[in-house]
Amino acid sequence: MLSLISDFNAGVVTILPQGIAIALAKLTGGIALNTVLLGLAWILPKKLLTTSGYFNAWLLGVLIWTTLGWQGYLVVMFYFLVGSFVTKIGMAQKEAEGIAEKRSGARGPENVWGSALIGALCAMGAGIFSANTFLHPLFLLGYVASFSTKLSDTCASEVGKAYGQRTFLITTLQPVPRGTEGAVSLEGTLAGVVASVVQALVGFGVGLINGLDVGWCILAAFIATNIESVIGATLQSKYDWLTNELVNIINTLIGAIAAILFALSWLSVSS
Repeated sequence: MLSLISDFNAGVVTILPQGIAIALAKLTGGIALNTVLLGLAWILPKKLLTTSGYFNAWLLGVLIWTTLGWQGYLVVMFYFLVGSFVTKIGMAQKEAEGIAEKRSGARGPENVWGSALIGALCAMGAGIFSANTFLHPLFLLGYVASFSTKLSDTCASEVGKAYGQRTFLITTLQPVPRGTEGAVSLEGTLAGVVASVVQALVGFGVGLINGLDVGWCILAAFIATNIESVIGATLQSKYDWLTNELVNIINTLIGAIAAILFALSWLSVSS
């Protein structure tokens, strides 16, 4: 399949101006690859997404492949697969306690974009400013940091709900039941840190960010995840419009911006 895509891409480049040809070839490759993966996912017995969730994930996959190629695609796929797996941990127990994700963890379009909207915008920015040696790396950093933050949040929440021995409200440190909005646990916090490290290392491994950026992603994810818990403890129960999906967007936005600001601050200090 990939060889056919490569042959088609080579043919397109010889016909159209290079910039347009490359963009069209990437788009075509993204459509072909994601359509094949969608077909495979559709026939699996256990559904990780709802019907509309699959369609929106297809759109996201095409966008990421077109703007960031296989490197960016691997980052988002790693988040999706690990995040889906972690969500399933202790599902029977979490459902019995009423703290499980809805639809037994199957993600809908609101979950797809709640988790990946900021990453998608960063990917678009990286694609638009691909020739800009200053902005391009910052958008790539924001992209990886957004998914480091989201995977950290997902693992912290799901591991905490499944294995947290003692959970505390982040604003008061008073003991609260597992699954309470704004609750944190040692087990969940450690899982979140490990998740952000691994996700950032994936971004580093495929060449999207450098070694120093890995540290910024981890630090940004830790800060953003705890801010998300504060929002959950103080605001989310008061405002119906402040849904989990909107909080996820805020969470990943904070993570992306924080990582970029850390990198810019380091540049200003070291230059």
